[in-house]
Amino acid sequence: MTTKELKLVAAKARKLCVEAVYTAASGHPGGSLSATDLMTALYFSKMRIDPANPKWEDRDRFVLSKGHCAPALYGVLALRGFFPVEDVKTFRSIDGHMSGHAEMRKINGIDMSTGSLGQGISAAVGMAMAGKLDKKDYRVYAIMGDGEIEEGQVWEAVMAANKYKLDNLCAFVDVNGLQIDGPTSVVMPTEPLDEKFAAFGWNVIKIDGHNYDEILSALDAAEACKGKPTMILAKTTKGKGVSFMENSVSWHGKAPNADEYEIAVRDLDKIISELEEN
Repeated sequence: MTTKELKLVAAKARKLCVEAVYTAASGHPGGSLSATDLMTALYFSKMRIDPANPKWEDRDRFVLSKGHCAPALYGVLALRGFFPVEDVKTFRSIDGHMSGHAEMRKINGIDMSTGSLGQGISAAVGMAMAGKLDKKDYRVYAIMGDGEIEEGQVWEAVMAANKYKLDNLCAFVDVNGLQIDGPTSVVMPTEPLDEKFAAFGWNVIKIDGHNYDEILSALDAAEACKGKPTMILAKTTKGKGVSFMENSVSWHGKAPNADEYEIAVRDLDKIISELEEN
């Protein structure tokens, strides 16, 4: 897909995300919107998948380690054809199957249920190890939050990935700088992330997480890297695409009211319209 086409998909996925959280009156829009471009690039340009056969044994795998950002993943999966777009509107509904965190048992396209922060990257490491042991050529991708990496289990998994030379594993950190309690630099400083992951034996790439040329170039470089896993540090904007949500920690985990929802839809519709017209 072209960069313009990817941006259009991402804008539509962001709109589905906002609609889902608004309808449910619950959810995590901020980090969902910041990671949407990363997931769009993976599912529409990079990953080897088949929506008609979601359990295909040789498919590439994806783990949303920050599982509370499922609204973005659901939107991307729906647009990719894994299930009807209308299903996203049942997010967090007692009558639906779209739970508040990524759920593999009931939703096509979800490779791992996540929600307990820090555990998703361990699952991704396990998948990558299984691929090596089974002599499969599929790749494993994961996205972590920059607040999530305060969890100790993350670094245990990072060590294991280096030990077993999992060059079939590529992970992102969605570096939006904010978590539920405030700036990550205040809650628990983790920088310099590039030096930390490099010290743990990973191939490290820093990018603008909203620039598709940089995202796709980094993914190509990760695939070309042999003998070690790759960590892509993606600098992003929390709440990307919605004017009043951008760079605001208050939108980590709450739903917009009716007036706010109208503004959010207007912001995203404008982006969609401009991309469709140009």
